[in-house]
Amino acid sequence: MQLTAENYRDQLIALALTDDFVRLTMSGAARAADLRWQRVVVRPVQLKNGRAWQAAYFDQRQNITKNYALEQASAALGEIIDLPLSNITLETTSERIQVQRSKKGKVILSRARNQAAAPDLRHNHVKALPLPSDRPDAYLQKTGIMTNDGVIRASMSKKYTQINEFLRVFDELELKPQADQPLRILDAGCGSAYLTFAAYHYLVNIKGLAAVVIGVDSNEYLIDKCRAQAAELGYTGMEFIATPLADWQPAQQPDVVFSLHACDTATDDALALALRSQAQAILSVPCCHKHLTHQIQAPVLNPMLRHGSIRQRTADLVTDSLRAQILRINGYRSEIIEFVDAEHTGKNLMIRATRSPKPDPKAVDEYAALKQFWGVTPYLEQLLGSGN
Repeated sequence: MQLTAENYRDQLIALALTDDFVRLTMSGAARAADLRWQRVVVRPVQLKNGRAWQAAYFDQRQNITKNYALEQASAALGEIIDLPLSNITLETTSERIQVQRSKKGKVILSRARNQAAAPDLRHNHVKALPLPSDRPDAYLQKTGIMTNDGVIRASMSKKYTQINEFLRVFDELELKPQADQPLRILDAGCGSAYLTFAAYHYLVNIKGLAAVVIGVDSNEYLIDKCRAQAAELGYTGMEFIATPLADWQPAQQPDVVFSLHACDTATDDALALALRSQAQAILSVPCCHKHLTHQIQAPVLNPMLRHGSIRQRTADLVTDSLRAQILRINGYRSEIIEFVDAEHTGKNLMIRATRSPKPDPKAVDEYAALKQFWGVTPYLEQLLGSGN
């Protein structure tokens, strides 16, 4: 059956009752000022009495978990979907459905193929995490993510999830110091540096590796805070530098450059720095994209591009695709991945790149064709072409 604005509620309930159901997430700005819950996540679980649907309700202070048996599930799912939250994402093992609801009642639907693992039906299990929540952690406590009693604060649960998912991807790089030299990690545009500190803590304190981690940001206030926090934690291998990223050059080439949620062309400044430094690995999670928004021209797609929200999302995808292609041209194996579930952050696409011994021979032609189709010149190309 076709998914429509009129029938999506019933179809979501029906899909959530199937054996292929993985997760339902409700989030986003509320359409009612008095709404208590800011996020709800539903997943299937296996209890002693049979299969059930577990719903976790989150507000700013706490989360409450309820289990619904089969005979309760349909009504409970209907009540959850009716909550005045703007974003709904339902995943099965084969498809992903997204529903966006405006304050005026407009509904935008999208449906795409998915390749999710079979649902994990364990009722109460501790996921293997780089920074687990089942024991006190000095870094998590100092940053306010964990209480002094060793409990993750409900208000920081999204940040905690982001940190662990970032460290998981970071760990997959299998970084090791070479020739008795410490690993050199650069956070380009570190901001408040949650993940900068997490990377250092994980590499040095958890894995026992020798590492130097540098955070660069133009915000002097935040850099001063980061310096003070590094001193309090005793992280002697960390350095924070207050300067515009475009004006800074590393004294020694970094092994890894990551840039997380840098706005607009600040991501391009970070990627250009990584390329000039010939970093072995690059991790970039872009934030807002503005540079190409008004450049993109594809007459056949005018029915799409005349809508501001569609144009912006298209510009996001075009920008990151061109960035990944520039990395391929420069000898990297690059890919764009979803590094954390959309329920935790809307900016969840990561460009992950590692140096490749064999450059992609098709990269230049593919890049030229993509540029020509959209009628754009990416800022990253201008940075690299200018010789800066």
